[in-house]
Amino acid sequence: MSTLTHGTTPTSQSDTAARPGPAESRRRTSAHLLLSPGVVNGILLVAAFYTLMPVSWLLFAATKNHRDLFATSGFSFGDFNLFANLQRVLTFNDSIYLRWFGNSVLYSVVGSAASTLLCVATGYAFDKYAFRGKEKLFGVVLGGVLVPTTVIQLPMYLLASKAGIVNTYWALLLPALVNPFGVYLARVFSEGYVPNEVLEAARVDGAGELRLFARISLPMLAPGFMTIFLFSFTASWNNFFGALVMLNDDSLYPVNLGLFMWNSVTQQQPEYYSLVITGSLVAVVPLIVAFVCLQRFWRSGLTAGAVK
Repeated sequence: MSTLTHGTTPTSQSDTAARPGPAESRRRTSAHLLLSPGVVNGILLVAAFYTLMPVSWLLFAATKNHRDLFATSGFSFGDFNLFANLQRVLTFNDSIYLRWFGNSVLYSVVGSAASTLLCVATGYAFDKYAFRGKEKLFGVVLGGVLVPTTVIQLPMYLLASKAGIVNTYWALLLPALVNPFGVYLARVFSEGYVPNEVLEAARVDGAGELRLFARISLPMLAPGFMTIFLFSFTASWNNFFGALVMLNDDSLYPVNLGLFMWNSVTQQQPEYYSLVITGSLVAVVPLIVAFVCLQRFWRSGLTAGAVK
């Protein structure tokens, strides 16, 4: 016969196993500290500082004349010659920089808009229509995402040479229409934003397929359209290697290739340094404006299909 002492309770084996040991408690405490808001916000601040450091250096350097550019600290203001440097960039060599800037706007805005519309229509067709070999064809499209752009530049140049469009605007506009990743995103957006019931109701009312896409589906796909456009715009604006391969006439250069040509002569003519720095600062502005103006579409587009 066994007795129990008053004030004590029997401890089962399961309770002992459920109680964390000292080492496990320390690990949980360390993980909790690492995921605390203060630590996470500190890491994000460091990442933001690292990301914005080159742009801030451009802003500081653009306020300096040629002498202060090499005689003062990199992260210190000069004599605030920003407007003088800007005027010099915009008027140098018969305002060639404005021509380059306009070319970049043409390649990025017109090319990206046409490419985005084509991607949205293609992704919509892959999602809403059934045809023979659809999934295999879509697999081929996904395979195009894996091919680096630099690998296909030489074949694209040979094709453009056969077509006679080398050193023309079409040499950059036509290749920009092909965007496999945009087609993939468009199909995801179509699955998340365009209900099949709405399309069936419109067909019952007598709407044709083209009108169905233009009047009903395309407005629903507006967040996805702007998201794909933003990605395409950024890629087109930063398309340096394609322009370097395809173009020889400096009047057709985009702004990044033009700045590269200026930078290539800085060793012989150091006065070009201020032109390159100020021109680079101006070239960053459209990307910042695009992200600020389109970020609400981008945020909503990234959540497409996340909630069913």
